[in-house]
Amino acid sequence: MSKYRITLDGKTYEMEVERVDRNTPAAPAAAPVQAAPAAAAPTPAPMASAAPAAATADSVQSPMPGTVLRIAAKEGEQVKKGQLILVLEAMKMENEIVAQKDGKLRALFVSEGDSVQGGAALFEIGE
Repeated sequence: MSKYRITLDGKTYEMEVERVDRNTPAAPAAAPVQAAPAAAAPTPAPMASAAPAAATADSVQSPMPGTVLRIAAKEGEQVKKGQLILVLEAMKMENEIVAQKDGKLRALFVSEGDSVQGGAALFEIGE
């Protein structure tokens, strides 16, 4: 068993860590020598979704929650399958959302800077 002393935000905590052999079952965790004070979790801001409640068969949904960084096509524009429509930032990565088929970009349900939920309708492409 190893003892450690950790200082966090000016407070010192002591803990004991037991080395566990991977070939033996783990023992239940021992109670800490001094428990860290409970910190109140920040309340996350609700994510806005500019998308309508019901998505249509021709609409493209957001694959994950994120923020619309850039819109590359205009409503009413003719688009080709694979053409970039918008860029969605999620988990610090930029994800290109492209047209799934040829057609007219009938509606954009989001604007640059909007936060969207996963599954929210982003745009609609029709004939």
